[in-house]
Amino acid sequence: MHRFLSFLSLFLIALSFSFSQRIAIKAGKLFDPKSGNVLQNQVITVENGRIIAVGAGLNVPADATVIDLSGKTVLPGLIDCHTHMLLQPEDERGFPPVISKSQSFRTIQGVAGAMRDFEAGFTTIRDLDSEGAGFADVALRDAINKGIVPGPRMFVSTLALTITAGHMNLTGLNPDIQIPDPASLTDSRDAMIAEVRRQVKYGADWIKLYATGTMRHIEPVTLEPIGQVSLEDVQAVVNEAKRWRKDVAAHAYGGSGAKNSVLGGVRSIEHGMLLDDETLKLMVEKGTFWCPTICTYIPESDEEMTDVRRRVIARHKETFQKAVKMGVKIAFGTDVGAYEHGTSVREFLKMVEYGMKPVDALRSATTRAAELLRMEKDLGTIEPGKWADMIAVDGDPLENIAALKRVVFVMKEGRVYKETR
Repeated sequence: MHRFLSFLSLFLIALSFSFSQRIAIKAGKLFDPKSGNVLQNQVITVENGRIIAVGAGLNVPADATVIDLSGKTVLPGLIDCHTHMLLQPEDERGFPPVISKSQSFRTIQGVAGAMRDFEAGFTTIRDLDSEGAGFADVALRDAINKGIVPGPRMFVSTLALTITAGHMNLTGLNPDIQIPDPASLTDSRDAMIAEVRRQVKYGADWIKLYATGTMRHIEPVTLEPIGQVSLEDVQAVVNEAKRWRKDVAAHAYGGSGAKNSVLGGVRSIEHGMLLDDETLKLMVEKGTFWCPTICTYIPESDEEMTDVRRRVIARHKETFQKAVKMGVKIAFGTDVGAYEHGTSVREFLKMVEYGMKPVDALRSATTRAAELLRMEKDLGTIEPGKWADMIAVDGDPLENIAALKRVVFVMKEGRVYKETR
């Protein structure tokens, strides 16, 4: 009942503002990612979903609805570049959801998960793999865009490309029974190209490629991940995606799979906790983005901690710190869905704990993330001409990044979806 009322309140708040084309927001503090400064006592005017003007002492239009956030810090809407709306934490621990859940049920769970992430301040997300839920991510994206359900703006990758025996290929099952896999099996270059076309046909915004295996594929002594693709494979996928004006994100822990992905022209590397210095340097040279997704590899309980995982976590921290110093383009990404929706802020805390400045952690989820999505003309900052996506928090996240846990206001395209009254 509480969740239903939360849904209802989101709709009622949004509707109450949908008939007012002009809004004036009084921001006590306003974070500007470009300068890194917090501006004082700003007025933001919004009309038809876009920001019209920002500044101190601006005249408030007589017909505008005024929103008083003078005691809050206002920021651009946050962007999470690695999510799984069709995944839930229990899916990581029990039977794979392709076996235990219908796509219809997973879609309903996806609606609830998207709403929780939205309420937490994420107004835009990139969803990287429906993990066997078919094109339900496309349906969820479209339902949000049409106003059928509230949620963040979504960019989706549908089903990822993998290989037989690789990541997202179910193992330990009866070979006599045909069970769908959580990703698309593409064991030849021609199959990869055909699958890119199929995913574009059914609505993919991005193409995801599994360039390395997962945790079970890591060699326990050397921590070398299994590579799943050659350089020529990556180039074929990237070139075909480019034909359709799509970018490629590569799941790549490190090793040859990660290096081939960077050389092959992928837009972003996902996870990357075992990236070596050579690959990090290549990423800087080529402008390849990195979504570290630190928290998803840290177990929720001591029982799940193994020696290999402990060493992987240590390498992840070391790699992250090197990447920050070297100037790798780090975009905020969480892998939320593998853990509870609505709790993605924990990634900010870990990034700062690992040595990133709070201002750069905030940029990773605003300007840098918008750049990764090629949406920098519309998203990432609060300035005239951009979509009126913004949030407000209690406290100042530049002084204490944990202030992002206290989101009290969410606006997307000029409509208020969460407001403390």
